[in-house]
Formats: sequence, structure tokens, C-alpha cells
Amino acid sequence: MATTKKTKLSEKVKTVDEGNTFIDYSKNVWVHSLLTDFDIALFISGKHFRLYEKMGAHLCTINKTSGTYFAVWAPNAQEVSVIANFNNWSRGSHQLYKRWDSSGIWEGFIPNVGKGEVYKYYIKGFDGSDIEKGDPYALRWEHPPQKASIVWDTDYSWKDKTWLKKRAKVTALNQPMSVYELHLGSWQRDPSNPERVLSYQEIAKSLVPYVLDMGFTHVELMPIMEYPYYPSWGYQVTGYFAASSRHGHPQDLMYLIEELHKNDIAVILDWVPSHFPGDANGLYNFDGTHLYEHADMRKGFHPDWKSYIFNYDRNEVRSFLISNAMFWLDKFHADGLRVDAVASMLYFDFSRTAEEAGTNEFGGSENLGAIKFLQDMNEAVYGNFEGIQTIAEESSTFDGVTRPVYAGGLGFGMKWMMGWMNDTLKYFKNDPIYRKFNHHQLTFSMTYAFTENFMLPFSHDEVVHGKSSMIYKMPGDEWQKFANLRTLYGYMFTHPGTKLLFMGNEFAQTNEWNFTESLRWDLLKHAPHAGMQQFVKALNKLYKAEPALYHFSFSYEGFEWIEADDANNSIFIYQRKGEKAKDTLVIALNLTPVYLQNFRMGMPTKGKWKEIFNSDEKQFFGSGNVNAGIFITENETMHHKKQSVVVKIPPLGIAIFKKTTK
Repeated sequence: MATTKKTKLSEKVKTVDEGNTFIDYSKNVWVHSLLTDFDIALFISGKHFRLYEKMGAHLCTINKTSGTYFAVWAPNAQEVSVIANFNNWSRGSHQLYKRWDSSGIWEGFIPNVGKGEVYKYYIKGFDGSDIEKGDPYALRWEHPPQKASIVWDTDYSWKDKTWLKKRAKVTALNQPMSVYELHLGSWQRDPSNPERVLSYQEIAKSLVPYVLDMGFTHVELMPIMEYPYYPSWGYQVTGYFAASSRHGHPQDLMYLIEELHKNDIAVILDWVPSHFPGDANGLYNFDGTHLYEHADMRKGFHPDWKSYIFNYDRNEVRSFLISNAMFWLDKFHADGLRVDAVASMLYFDFSRTAEEAGTNEFGGSENLGAIKFLQDMNEAVYGNFEGIQTIAEESSTFDGVTRPVYAGGLGFGMKWMMGWMNDTLKYFKNDPIYRKFNHHQLTFSMTYAFTENFMLPFSHDEVVHGKSSMIYKMPGDEWQKFANLRTLYGYMFTHPGTKLLFMGNEFAQTNEWNFTESLRWDLLKHAPHAGMQQFVKALNKLYKAEPALYHFSFSYEGFEWIEADDANNSIFIYQRKGEKAKDTLVIALNLTPVYLQNFRMGMPTKGKWKEIFNSDEKQFFGSGNVNAGIFITENETMHHKKQSVVVKIPPLGIAIFKKTTK
């Protein structure tokens, strides 16, 4: 902290050249700052996006003395102290100094405090209250239910340069993206002790080869930032800059990500800047005032989740959150962020009546601060990290979620296609006899499929809270349930957009997801489940092998209906197109149990066609009703096409054809 007023310190003050430091040996805390005037200017204007380099606890050496520098934002506090094991949690013995500027930051260097030291901040609040808080910028926290922060670092010798060099090419929007979403605490557990969750390193040993074998291009980890309440699944965060201690140290998570990268698997982290819990050691009422959250609870409290909403109008809060997004991409080499509950951020009246909701300065329901935050965040991360993607879980009709910021949009790379997910599941839940009355539920998505860059999600939200597992959403007997689910996945992988499947969906887990238990891997001993797993594996292989399925994922150029109106027979036929005519695929869905043995199907061009994929193959637990050989088109008009072929379409099945020269 640069100052010339030495008379304010004791006679033992010594000026040190290393950094802006004044040492008063009669005090336990030395006056020291990592923050420059430029840092402060950026922070208070909402433009400091690497606060993790300056705020929190940082190991350093001052005047040949090792220790830790602490910095915390608490502008309305009367007093801030570091309390820890080293001072027997004494509230007044290690008081931080409040900066002389308008930042509201308290800071100081404490000698001989090293890595692994457990600490909190004692804050004498604005209202005189005694508050003990964890460090908002802490790099590590104690294992819940313990609540203190831990002095730590992010040092790691990364070995994923090869991946980072090619990431921009393989994660581009015209490349295949098949995401495996998982919850680390319940994907797999210790078989000898089912109560014990596995460490990051233990998970790496089995997860990496599994994802590689299944052919997924990405994994998406449900929130791994530190959170106190396990049943929240990680969506109630207290330690935004710390990897959850339930699975090990921060460096252990880095190891898991590195191992995925070594096998060309990208990593998306679920990120929650939409709300936070009211735990006493967290961000709520941080300095005795509503610092991080809105003071107006019409804007600051979330009625569904009983949590608190960030005050995005506050520049310092935007700096905190954008720095957090940057942190995970920078220090943990994450390849993307899936941003949770974006709709709840965009509108003050989300899940509220108009009378219960606040308004913006113009009287509208849009949260203008949140819109600015999301735009600034996307500009920052895309501007600093090549090859990353941000994905919005956004369920409203907000215009331009994936439009660039310079064109007035929010700037996300992709948005979850919630409408498609809901309509598709409603359709497939119907007994086939009634599907003809709901035919539009599958065709409607194409009226808006290219208004945003959409990702098609069958996520954890669809297999909890009484919604049933994916397999038990399907009607019919066992064979029909599995045939329906295979066709559902086939439809998903051939529909425009990127893909996301939640863990267990790939082998038709029978029970709803339970975050306290391992997946039912024992089901793979049974042919239907093993067949489903092989089917998803084959779908991933097909998806990556056929440019028509991914090159124009977000453009009308990649899709054309051949038959969209045969409701009576529940038949859907469409083309997927790539850059070259030879890439074109024709996809036929038969969503009734009727076996179509001599089905005349219109084809887009004259020539030889071959079936390259069929959901009824025996290896998938099908009946083997596949199309062998070559089909030469005939000059007979069908489905408004001048050329056609006669093929077999399996019951409750999908068949895919491609032109061949053989």
C-alpha cells in the first residue's frame, strides 16, 4: 500500500522495496498490497476480470519472510480480522487494514502463515453485528459440514498443451459435440463402501476410459465448486473459487481434467452465477449489509430455491462473477461453462407474480444488470480463451441468447433447447395409437430450430422428482420401451443441434437418479441394457463420422423435410446435409409398432443408396429388421420426390440411408 505518511505507524516501521509494504514489527499484520491503483479502478468499474490474482489469500514472501497476503471486499464493515488456528481464533489479534481509497477492500500480510492454514474472516458489521465469514476468493475450503477456508494455491504442472493447441478446431460450432453430463458423487462409488464418494483421481481411472470408449466428445460436470448442502447437487455455492473438497484437493481436479484432455475429451463445468445460499459463512449479508445480493428482496430473493440473487447492477459484483468464470477457464483449463438458470437472471418476475416482482428503471421486468453481466462475461471469456464455449440453460423466449454481443445478443455459444426437450418427451410418452393426434410435437421444433444455436438436452432434471427414468417414460412392454428409447435417441442425434445425455441414460437406468447412490452398473448384465449402451456408442460413432449430422447444426442449410405430414402412420422422413452432396443422409422414423416391410420412400436424388444405421439391429436388442444390400432409385414419385426406393422400416425404429457409388 503506497503512502508517505509514515508517522501514522510506529517508530519501528521499515520500508521494503518488494511490493508496496510497510512493516510495523509491533503488529501482527504488515501493511501490504498486491492491488494497484489500476486494479482498483477496474474493480469499482466492473471491469476487473482476474480478481483471483489479487483478492483472497495469496502465499508470498515479503522482506525474506514467508506468509500470506489477505484481501477481502467489505466496504461497510467496521473492522475485519483474520481468525485461524494460528491465533486460536482470536477476533482482534490480526486486524486487516482498510484501504484509503473508495474500494472498500481490507488487506494485509501475515507472516509465517503457510499453505494449509484454516481461516475465516471476523467482520464487525455495519450494524455492529459479529460475523464470521469464509473467504469469497478462497482456493480451498474445509470438507462440509466444516465451514472454514484454507490457504492454498493453484500451482500445477499441466501436460495438456497438445489439447489446448488444437482445441479451437475440434470444439468449433461446425464440429460434433456430444456431451456426457455427470454428477461426480454418484456416477460411481466405492463398491466396498457405497457411502464413500470417489476422489477426483479415482474417478479419472474409470471415467476417462469409459467416456472415450462410448465416443462422447465432452463431459459436463455438475457443479464442483464448494457447496455446503449435498442435496443441492452443487447448485448452492459458497466457495466460488474452490473445487469441492468432497473429492480431494484442487490439484486433484486438475488431474482429472488433464486426463480427459489427454484423451481429446473436452470439459464443461456447470456454473451457477444466478443465486447463492444464505449460509452464515457465505456471501449473504457479508459485511452486515446486502453486499452481493439485492437489498430489495423483490429482486434479491429467489422464492423457488430459497436463495439470494446477485445484485448485477453493482460493478464490484460483476467483477467478482466474471473473474470467477475466467478463473475456471484459466486455472483449471476448463473448455466451457454451462450457465445455470439464465432465465431466472434475466427477469425480475421469473417465478413471481407481477405484484411480487421488482422492476428495472424503466418499469420493465428485464434485469438490465444481469443482461450487462452476461454480455460482459461472454465478451471476456471468448476474448481471452480460444476454443471455449458457453452454454445457457435458458427456458424463456428472450431474443438473441446466442447472438453476438456486438449485434445486441447475450453472446452465448449455445442455448439448451428446452422446448424441443419438452415436446419430444410429451410425444414419446404417448401410446403409439395416440401419436397421430400429437404429430406436430415432433415437427414444431423445425419452425424455430435455427433461431438460436441449440443444444438438445436430456439432462439430470428429466430423471428426478417423480419424472421417472428415461426408459420408464416410454410406453409399452419391455421390448417396446427399449425400441422407443432407441428411436428417441436416434431422433435426437439426427436432429439439428448439439447433444447432451445425462449419466445412466446411455444404458437405460431403470430408477430415477439418486445423488446418494452409484449408477446401476449391474444392469449391464442384462441384454436390453447392454444393447442400449451399444446403441448410444454406435450413435456417437455415427454422429462423429457423418458431417451431415454436425456441419450445419445451427443452419437451415443442413435440414430438409421429405415427409412431415403423415400423422396417420406416425412417419417422419427428413434429410441432413453437409457441405458436399455426397454427405447427405436420409432418416426415416416409424413411431408405431407396425413393421413396414415394403415402404416406398421418396429420395432426394437419383442413384444408389445404402442403409448405414438401423436401431433394430440385434446387437442393440432389436429384432434384426434391417435393410441389406444396395437400393437403386426408381422413377416413381413419392413424398414429392421424383425418385424413390422400397425399403423396410422397423417397428418403433429409425433407419438411416446414405448414397453410395458401390
